[in-house]
Amino acid sequence: MTEIHAEPTLVLDPAPGKSGRSAERVARAVLSAPFQARVWKELVYVFTVFVVGWIALAYMYIGWGGGVAISVTIIGLPILALILLGGRTWARIYRALAKDLLGAQVTPPPPFQPGPGLIGFVKSAFTDRASWRAALFLLAQSVLGVAVGWVVLIVVAMTVFVALSPIPWWLLDPINVDAQGVEHHSMAQFGDYYIDTWPRVLGLAAIGVIGCFALPWLLRAVCWIHRLLTIALLSATAGDRRIVELQQGRKAAVDDSTATLRRLERDLHDGTQARLVTIAMALGRAEDRLSSGGDPRDLIADAHASSKEALTELRELVRGIHPPALELGLGPALETLAARSSVPVELRVHLPERPDPAIEAIGYFSVAELLTNVVKHANATRAWISVVPTDARTIAVTVRDNGIGGVLQPAPGEFAAGSGLSGLAARARTVDGTLTVQSPTGGPTVVTILLPKDGSR
Repeated sequence: MTEIHAEPTLVLDPAPGKSGRSAERVARAVLSAPFQARVWKELVYVFTVFVVGWIALAYMYIGWGGGVAISVTIIGLPILALILLGGRTWARIYRALAKDLLGAQVTPPPPFQPGPGLIGFVKSAFTDRASWRAALFLLAQSVLGVAVGWVVLIVVAMTVFVALSPIPWWLLDPINVDAQGVEHHSMAQFGDYYIDTWPRVLGLAAIGVIGCFALPWLLRAVCWIHRLLTIALLSATAGDRRIVELQQGRKAAVDDSTATLRRLERDLHDGTQARLVTIAMALGRAEDRLSSGGDPRDLIADAHASSKEALTELRELVRGIHPPALELGLGPALETLAARSSVPVELRVHLPERPDPAIEAIGYFSVAELLTNVVKHANATRAWISVVPTDARTIAVTVRDNGIGGVLQPAPGEFAAGSGLSGLAARARTVDGTLTVQSPTGGPTVVTILLPKDGSR
């Protein structure tokens, strides 16, 4: 019997009614555009940056011109440095306008870090990239914000005036006189063609109304260029964001190590130290009883039992710092962890090469924390752990459960040390790792941690 595989038929013609619905959506978008709040915000933005642009031009002309002129004097370079740093203030103004009126989220660059002394301050100012980028932005605004903005505002004003021209034509009764001395009741003319009758006036107004429906798209195009320029020149660069992430990651690592040391100190003080004091007291009482001829065996037995408990607590503390199973690798350590879990766990580890010890420790403690969350909060009956390489430099640690879901992804840039997903995300960020959560309501919950094999990507 021959099995025949039929090739699917490729339909080139659009489905009936599909093009009609598309045309309807386009028509609805065009007709509703002038009445949307976005258009009015963009108009306010264009007008505002036009006005502010003139002030910025005066600042650039007077500040830079005067600063360069007196730069040969002793105070010239510091003044020029202050003028350059003033671009950061202008950048804050334009970022606020873009955020409030255009909805653009622009991450500001890191704050200015002056060097020590006057020379250090001047040197830092002239090497501050954010200030130079702001100065370049102000220069670009002299064209886009002032020149182009002027043209756009004139077009908007003329279009609206043409759309409303029947009202002043009827109320003001304007008169134009042609070359032969004939008077025309007209507000506009094109050569010898006068707009002096109701049909002509209404026809001109209709052109203005059509232009009003086209204006939003002109504003949108201009503001799109403004938004791109703002993001390109006034936002933090990739290097700036990298520095901030490293600073936050370093702070998270320090906070995490501090919290760990405090926990160890508390556990030693409240647990092991108390056990040792009990042992010392029992042995002291046994010595007194022995010297008085009594039987100290029960006291010695108590001290022996307390010493075993102290050793157990010390092992637990050591395991919390660096599990002994990690000496054999991440796979055996996770096998031990899965075996102790009260929820059945299916483990899959495939690591052709061992990662750095620091990466193994982060992976181990992250899985331990996630398994604890599964047991306490997920109402799950089963869990799956997977540790596999994603490429030559990265491994993916994934913990999945069949619980109730509803776990929230840690907010971007959140670096809270300690337990919980925020703490795990912070711990991963210390080595340039990432943590993502997929947890729809009803489950399943999948937490994936990407870690570099060598400790840094």
